[in-house]
Amino acid sequence: MRPISIDLFAGAGGLSLGFEQAGFDVKAAIEIDPVHCAVHKFNFPKSTVIPASVAELTGDEIRRRAGLKGKKIDCVIGGAPCQGFSLIGRRALDDPRNKLVLDFVRLVHELDAETFVFENVKGLTIGKHKTFLKELVEAFDRADYNCRLPWKVLNVGHYGTPQSRERFILMGAKRGKALPDYPNPTTNIVGRPKLFQELGFGPACFEAIGDLPDADTFETLNASDAVKTNRFGDPSDYVAELRCLKKDAWHFGYAREWNPNILTSSARTSHTEISRRRFRQTEEGAVEPISRFFKLPCLGVSNTLRAGTDGSRGAFTSPRPIHYRYTRCITVREMARLHGFPDWFRLNVTKWHGARQIGNAVPPPLARVIATKVIEALGVEPSRPSETIPLGDSRLLTFDLSQASRYFGVQAPPSKRDRKSGVKKRKQEEIEEKINAGRVVYG
Repeated sequence: MRPISIDLFAGAGGLSLGFEQAGFDVKAAIEIDPVHCAVHKFNFPKSTVIPASVAELTGDEIRRRAGLKGKKIDCVIGGAPCQGFSLIGRRALDDPRNKLVLDFVRLVHELDAETFVFENVKGLTIGKHKTFLKELVEAFDRADYNCRLPWKVLNVGHYGTPQSRERFILMGAKRGKALPDYPNPTTNIVGRPKLFQELGFGPACFEAIGDLPDADTFETLNASDAVKTNRFGDPSDYVAELRCLKKDAWHFGYAREWNPNILTSSARTSHTEISRRRFRQTEEGAVEPISRFFKLPCLGVSNTLRAGTDGSRGAFTSPRPIHYRYTRCITVREMARLHGFPDWFRLNVTKWHGARQIGNAVPPPLARVIATKVIEALGVEPSRPSETIPLGDSRLLTFDLSQASRYFGVQAPPSKRDRKSGVKKRKQEEIEEKINAGRVVYG
């Protein structure tokens, strides 16, 4: 019997994927953004998606909607929206969004979960925010949960991911139960060529995205995010896992039915020749002074991939880094590679939504090592499922905010950005249908 997990603030599913790969069944995913809900439903067809705010739900309601009445919940996971704590945003303990953190505590208690994993930005641990962190630990204590102390900030670059990204992680368990330990680092954050990996260095940028064909060479990707191709290069060890070429690539998760000959999440970006010249002149590992975009170092790791903002806060695009080889920003798929998402995992077809979904997500490799420590604390022996499951309807990936809201039957205001991209989305749907029907030739 696989342990059961529930993902609050699920987003596209970075935590969900890591916990599934460690041996959990993620039975429910709660997410207020219907566009994220649609992507989660596509990638995790066995999970119940609940398109709602955690503030509106009770533990009993989640159990009822996910068909979990009377079942033990082994772990509740999630990261509340972090704008109230972020180092790059406004700092205020009285930010109303902080209430969602306390809703996390409430639902852990109401669901009677054996353990929990709470993640957030490093800013929660700095300066006056430590007061809120102390109050959070006290809130768990009042709910009869012990926290693993001292808490830790983990960098995904220390766990086999070619990106420098620090996240605050707080873990706990019911009073009297075994507490999960924090995972020990497995790699050095400084990327190095393959020959250095035996010395403990993690993968570098070129080992994560160097095998991908250049999106700018495919005309189809001007109107779609996917194209059939046989131009993939030789995979590094890191990429072999993400392309599911290794025997243990699925870990303890469910294998998906997918076509590895389709390059996805790779819609092209139009740059002026002036921008391309500036990108070309920028040194690797430096910031281009006009756009403020970071240029990936071929032999190093990516900077922190950020989410941008949603429609309610201006709809600013995520600042995707500049490719180390090509004079363009990296694609959403290249972002996904740097984040540790496997190639079968799909994002929304638009660059804005897709990049936002990655920037908001916990990198699956980090989530997996954390979940592994939780499973150890639970005393569970993880098992590999024999079942291979299909992915969802590809139309879920094309939804804008209005379409996703109608699909899930929830209220959401239309986004100006979504209205502008309506024609392109219809073209994407046509191409997607042709790809699925095998009528698109190889690029």
